[in-house]
Amino acid sequence: MPELRRVPVNGVELNVALAGSGPAVLLLHGFPHTWEVWTDVMAGLSGRYRVIAPDLRGFGASSGTAAGYDAGTLAEDAAALLATLGVASAAVVGIDAGTAPAFLLALRRPGLVRRLVVMEALLGRLPGAEEFLADGPPWWFGFHAAAPGLAESVLEGHEAAYVDWFLRSGTLGDGVRPALRDAFVRAYTGRQALSRAFSYYRALPESAVQVEQAVAATRLTVPTMAVGARPVGTALEHQLRPITDDLTGHVIEDCGHIIPLHRPRALLGLLRPFLAGAEAKAG
Repeated sequence: MPELRRVPVNGVELNVALAGSGPAVLLLHGFPHTWEVWTDVMAGLSGRYRVIAPDLRGFGASSGTAAGYDAGTLAEDAAALLATLGVASAAVVGIDAGTAPAFLLALRRPGLVRRLVVMEALLGRLPGAEEFLADGPPWWFGFHAAAPGLAESVLEGHEAAYVDWFLRSGTLGDGVRPALRDAFVRAYTGRQALSRAFSYYRALPESAVQVEQAVAATRLTVPTMAVGARPVGTALEHQLRPITDDLTGHVIEDCGHIIPLHRPRALLGLLRPFLAGAEAKAG
C-alpha cells in the first residue's frame, strides 16, 4: 500500500500517496476521482520509480479554498509539491482535470518536467478538437458550471448514483472495484465536496485563457505522449501536434475514459517504455 502523507503547499494541504523509489513520476487525477484512480498504475511503476499521486486541491482528502481551481494554480500546486518533497525533476502524467495543469507545468517549467503524458481531456479552445466538439461539449460541463450552487442543490443526497454513472460510462459499462467505487463516492458526497469539484469546471474559462497565453509565448519542448480512449480519442493529440516539438500519440482500443482503471495493463505498456526513454536520455 502507498504511504499517505499530508503536505502543505501553496496555501493548501494536499493528501499525497507515495510509493517506490527512483526517478519521480507525478500523477494528476481527474473527476470524479481521487489519487486512487492510479492504484494499479502505482503498483506497476513503484518497483522502478518514486510515484507521487496527490489529491488535487479541494478533491478527496486535500483541503479546499474559495478559489484557485484554475489550471495555472493547480500547476503551481504541483510544482510546490515537488519542491517540498525535494524532487528536482519528474515525469508528469495527467488525465481529465489533471491534464491542463500537467500541460502548463511542462510548458512553464521544462527544466522540472522530464516527460509529459496527458490523457482524455482537451486543452481549452486550442485548434484540433473541432470534430470532437461538433455536437458541443459533454452535457455535464454546462451543468457543473451553471449558476453557483445549482448543481450542488440538484445532486446533494444523490451523489452515489451520479458518481456511479461516471464510473460505468468511463469504463464502457464494466464498472470499477467496489472498494474504489466507495472511495470515490465518499470523496464527492456532501455539498462542500461537490462545490469544490464543480469549482474546477467553473474555472475552465480562466484555464482556457491561461493555456492560450502560454502557447502564444512558447512551444512545448518536453517529450510528450498523448493517450486517448473513448470518448476523446485523438482530439488531444490533434491539439498538441502544432505546438509540440516531440509528440507521440496513442489510442487504446476498447477502453473507456478512465484509462488507469479500465485498461491499466495497456496504459502501463505505453508508460514503461516512454518513461524509460527519459531515463536513457538522462544517462
